Amino acid sequence: MNKYFFTTLFLLVLLSTSSSAAVYKGQKVFVRKCVECHIKGQAFVALKSQDEWEEMMEDNGTPLKDIHLDDDEAVDSWKYFKSKKYTKKVKHLKDFLMEYASDSGNVPACN
Repeated sequence: MNKYFFTTLFLLVLLSTSSSAAVYKGQKVFVRKCVECHIKGQAFVALKSQDEWEEMMEDNGTPLKDIHLDDDEAVDSWKYFKSKKYTKKVKHLKDFLMEYASDSGNVPACN
């Protein structure tokens, strides 16, 4: 009985942590995919409040995606926004953007 209980508990903890979003993963996505065009980096994230980022990231990041796909200057990012990578990592990006929004009081580390 004990062995079954601990195995089940371990699996629940493992599955719950792997399926949740992570700020550090979102920062990696931002650095790899966004900083290239949004040169301001950290300052760019702080341009919007948490409510504004929440709105941009609704429906699995569709508004953010649409802004980029409708902008001819963002041609370089179209492939990424149409990919499964974006859909898969959007929850992490959202956490990062929310964590460091202008009204959050947080500042991301440089590394």
